Amino acid sequence: MSKKINPFVVYGHIPAEYFCDRREESKKLRKFLQNQQNVVLSAARRMGKTKLVDYVFDLPEIKDNYITVSIDILDTGNLSEFVFALGNAVFRKIARRSDRLMKLFPMVMKSLQASFGYDPIQGTPTFDVKLGDLIRPEYTLKEIFDYIDQADQRCLIVIDEFQQITNYPEKNVEATLRTYMQQTSNANFVFAGSQRRIMSEMFGSEKRPFYNSAREINLEPIALDIYTEFVQKHFHAAGKTIDAEAIGFVYEKFDGVTLYNQQIMNDAYDMVDEGGHCNLDMVSAIVSEYVEENDKRLRELMQFVTEQQKAVLYAIKEDEPVKAITSGMFTKKHRLKSPSATQSAVKALLRSDIVTRKDGLYSVSDPLLDLWLDRQIKK
Repeated sequence: MSKKINPFVVYGHIPAEYFCDRREESKKLRKFLQNQQNVVLSAARRMGKTKLVDYVFDLPEIKDNYITVSIDILDTGNLSEFVFALGNAVFRKIARRSDRLMKLFPMVMKSLQASFGYDPIQGTPTFDVKLGDLIRPEYTLKEIFDYIDQADQRCLIVIDEFQQITNYPEKNVEATLRTYMQQTSNANFVFAGSQRRIMSEMFGSEKRPFYNSAREINLEPIALDIYTEFVQKHFHAAGKTIDAEAIGFVYEKFDGVTLYNQQIMNDAYDMVDEGGHCNLDMVSAIVSEYVEENDKRLRELMQFVTEQQKAVLYAIKEDEPVKAITSGMFTKKHRLKSPSATQSAVKALLRSDIVTRKDGLYSVSDPLLDLWLDRQIKK
């Protein structure tokens, strides 16, 4: 007898029956891509960008007619690392599709010929590129796009945490990528990003290369009533029940962030036996345990935050959301050094995504960190 899956999937592939809502967003994404348009997909971290893309890519009309390629560039620090990630993904998802595409790869990727060997048994090239092999990354990048143009199906390429390219030390990275992508005739792109301010500037400013180059989809939290119905439906299907009040409590604590909602509901579902009931006290305890579980990781994160940045972070936490962050009143109330020192600290906190700014208001980016800070303040 097979074990029943926990319907509140946190990691890995989500079967369609356990995917919550996002009907309008998935419909838009599918329509835009099928009409050869690029998409900029913006959302706070852990809101479900990657899961939405995976869901759409699993639809028969996409899966049967396109080659899908996904890379996450959050941990890349320069153009060479970007090209390395893209090249490896293209090799895995495109070159391995057929002997023709495999043999074509070294013919097009001339700048990496030293990285190719030959498998006499399979009769195909072998590929073992190292980061140090990318002597001229901008040239290799052009070769990758030339190769994509020769794929046997149209390609859909997702670049997650796309705002990371603004941190690369090389000049004109945005312009270089925009040029090659614009010239590509066999691919469309999903530019996913979690730092909305930067993504908005990249695609919304007339002075930036990617201006007006993609349709926009913004992911907001799934509506509470829709999420409540989803949760209660799956509890009921397993002969369990859960109070709407308990679901609302979790939703409010984590600002509706999908990953955290799912994590707590996953634990609650596992805790309740068939015929059992989950109430507010139970989920409150689960939330408390989850914050404690992440204590070590969050302490390590805070080790990289300077004393001045911590002072500003705690001040934001106390007053959030904060508007006049460099005002004399805010500085005096929280005994900060000066408005200019606060401004410098805020810039660093924004860059590290510890603090976010939306509609001119500053707040702690991660609801889990927000709850952890509550604990530190009360100690």
